[in-house]
Amino acid sequence: MDLGHDAAPLTGLVWSSASAAPPRGFSAISCTVEGAPASFGKSFAQKSGYFLCLSTLGNLENPQENVVADIQILVDKSPLPPGFSPVCDPLDSKASMSKKKRMCVKLVPLGAADTAVFDIRLSGKTKTVPGYLRVGDMGGFAIWCKKAKAPRPVPKPRALSRDMQGLSLDTPNKPSKGGFPERTLSRLGSRASTLRRTMDGVPFTLHPRFEGKSCGPLAFSAFADLTIKSLADIEEEYNYGFVVEKTAAARLPPSVS
Repeated sequence: MDLGHDAAPLTGLVWSSASAAPPRGFSAISCTVEGAPASFGKSFAQKSGYFLCLSTLGNLENPQENVVADIQILVDKSPLPPGFSPVCDPLDSKASMSKKKRMCVKLVPLGAADTAVFDIRLSGKTKTVPGYLRVGDMGGFAIWCKKAKAPRPVPKPRALSRDMQGLSLDTPNKPSKGGFPERTLSRLGSRASTLRRTMDGVPFTLHPRFEGKSCGPLAFSAFADLTIKSLADIEEEYNYGFVVEKTAAARLPPSVS
């Protein structure tokens, strides 16, 4: 059953005297679905009676927070099922709500719960509460609960230290195509602009050494005296037979007797 995102499972059940305020964090079921007072254990010796009080889960950050996974109504002297504990009055553990029956609950950590109890309603024994599961009868009332899939715990956000907060997560500016940051290019542009303003009005002349000489691709005057030799000319000019070396190597050293 889907109860929506705002629904929260129950975390506990207690009995509370009808003449006093519910324990902190709990709310009392003071009337049945028909509108009748829902007071348990009322008698001549105990005129005020008791209300069944419930608490709901405040947040999903603690996976170890217990939630109510199941509710049962047992005969007073019967043993408790494994994992169950009796619902009692925190101020008076010996207070009795019924002479024959008692209510018990099973608490399971939120992180391990598959299903949980989200709400409890009380009614007369002949009344039917749509959408709710009947747990049993006790103290003249029918007890109903609504179960659904337990929510998953939400990890608590970690607080960043002051050193971590000082770290910038912004993407650094990408360098320009030339590989220089924008600030460096800005400084270079400023210097070039200053240089142009300083050189304004100065005449430009070519050095006499370079006058009359072509700088084009057909300027071969510097290579006019260059002689291009063939491979045969190079081998003939640099032919060396190593005759002296071979003669020296052929001489045997004197023998030692």
